[in-house]
Amino acid sequence: MKYVGVIDDELGYLIAVTDVKVSPVGKIIPGDAATHHKVTFSLLTFLPKIQEIVEGEVVEVADFGAFIRIGPVDALLHVSQLMDDFITYDEKQGILMGKETKRKVSVGDRMRVRITAVSIGRGASFGKIGVTARQPFLGKIEWIEEDLKRLRAEAKEEK
Repeated sequence: MKYVGVIDDELGYLIAVTDVKVSPVGKIIPGDAATHHKVTFSLLTFLPKIQEIVEGEVVEVADFGAFIRIGPVDALLHVSQLMDDFITYDEKQGILMGKETKRKVSVGDRMRVRITAVSIGRGASFGKIGVTARQPFLGKIEWIEEDLKRLRAEAKEEK
């Protein structure tokens, strides 16, 4: 249990310990009530990489952007990285909306984003991840599907 939840700069976020094998032969150290055994195990980890494309769920919306849950951590999608449009924040509804496109982002939306910044410090209790959705085929999953339909229709018209 002492490994779960730890952040390591080489391994990333340590999520779970699996496949634990404890040697039946151990050591007894005078003055210590415990027995000490060799243990081998596997770790389930998440190491975010810059330029990696990930999908996640919007878990919080604020005037400065949205937090996207990717694996065991929330990444910041800054309002400037959401879309090529002027963004307004509606605090009552808890949404970010594009002025021209009328596209909205709210809690529970599925997003595809690219990791642009990763800060996992030594011994840090949490890391910071920055993401963008301002590239083709990134953003809310519904937007990507709409864009693909539009592009397919345009390609058919050209033929």
